[in-house]
Amino acid sequence: MSEWAPKRFWKTAEAVVLENGYGVVLDGRPVRTPAKAVLWVPSQALAQEVAVEFDAQTDQIDPQTMPFTRTANAAIDKVAVQQSDVADMLAAYGDSDLLCYRADAPEELVARQNARWDPLLDWAAETLNARLETRVGVIHKPQDPVVLANLSKRVHNLTPFELSAFHDLVSISGSLIIGFAAQKCAQPAEELWDLSRVDENWQSEQWGEDDDAQKMTAYKKAAFLHADRFMRLINMQSAS
Repeated sequence: MSEWAPKRFWKTAEAVVLENGYGVVLDGRPVRTPAKAVLWVPSQALAQEVAVEFDAQTDQIDPQTMPFTRTANAAIDKVAVQQSDVADMLAAYGDSDLLCYRADAPEELVARQNARWDPLLDWAAETLNARLETRVGVIHKPQDPVVLANLSKRVHNLTPFELSAFHDLVSISGSLIIGFAAQKCAQPAEELWDLSRVDENWQSEQWGEDDDAQKMTAYKKAAFLHADRFMRLINMQSAS
């Protein structure tokens, strides 16, 4: 027997203005989240992306082809109801940020890490007023509590929609600073992704990468780039 899948029941999907932001209607009826809340997003650009995803569905609905809808659902149904806990979890990455833990050898990898990661730590010190210190090796060494408190406050100031995207940006990259760089559009998404893969790229250059690893890398990259795009669209207001 084939697995049951919901079927498309609407003819048109349109982005509309709501009292609290923007939403999507299917034949005039509002889209709802899995928890039955009315789906809304903070920008018209995001609503249009969600509408495009619904409009692209054929006879059977495939949620895997609807990343903007899934992220918006997560913001409303999951993040908003536990916002402080989510923020605490993500802020904790600052104390073990990928960018801070450096190799002691070989020299080529050390030089690459320094060249790629130091400028982003400098950016964080200047833009976020948060100077994270580097360490050699993988043994954890706590960062300055004052710096961590500053970063945590910034994470807690993010909205549920920003946190939903921020979650993937930080957890996939392993770096709170890369997450903030994406949130503030400090560098293009592809460049931030490459910064998060310095160690993995080095290893693949030395030993190659098998098919399963390549598939996982592609999956993570797609999720990271989507989260970056979602974050950028949050504040993108279309002219009315």
